[in-house]
Amino acid sequence: MAVTGLAMVRLRNLFAVVMLSGIFSLSAATLYVVLDAVDVAFTEAAVGAGIATVLGIATLAVVRTEMEKVQKRSVVGPLLIVLVTGVALIYGTLDMPHYGDPAAPIHHHVAPRYIEDSGREVGIPNIVTSVLASYRGYDTLGETAVIFTAAVGVMVLLGRGRRRRRQDQREKRREAAE
Repeated sequence: MAVTGLAMVRLRNLFAVVMLSGIFSLSAATLYVVLDAVDVAFTEAAVGAGIATVLGIATLAVVRTEMEKVQKRSVVGPLLIVLVTGVALIYGTLDMPHYGDPAAPIHHHVAPRYIEDSGREVGIPNIVTSVLASYRGYDTLGETAVIFTAAVGVMVLLGRGRRRRRQDQREKRREAAE
């Protein structure tokens, strides 16, 4: 995954970047399966490797496939931000229990309650469905809002590209007519 990420940063061909991002998401989905998070793996495969790749290809159909030359800029600022964020994230995980630790709080507090009480409280016999539909309802609503916002953002960006192209074509016609 790290090699795929580095390759995406270095490439200038946007089609290759879109394809590599799909490969990255598929690798992440595989990793989630190995970590026994199959529900997250399905979501990553569907959204990350599926829909995001299709939207990326659709965007490339509207815009250029090569990145424009940009002026050389200092990479110190962005690198510093990434390093500070990375250090903060690593520091935040230092007090987490080890993976699979049976003494972790999650195994003693929430999971037994879901198993014992979800059928009675929610009225759905399937525990996973009751957790996702009821206990995590606000979380699911938030995820839906994020996906909706992202879709609207993509539509706005695609609309801008089309308007610019039409405006450029009109200007070229005017210049040719003059």
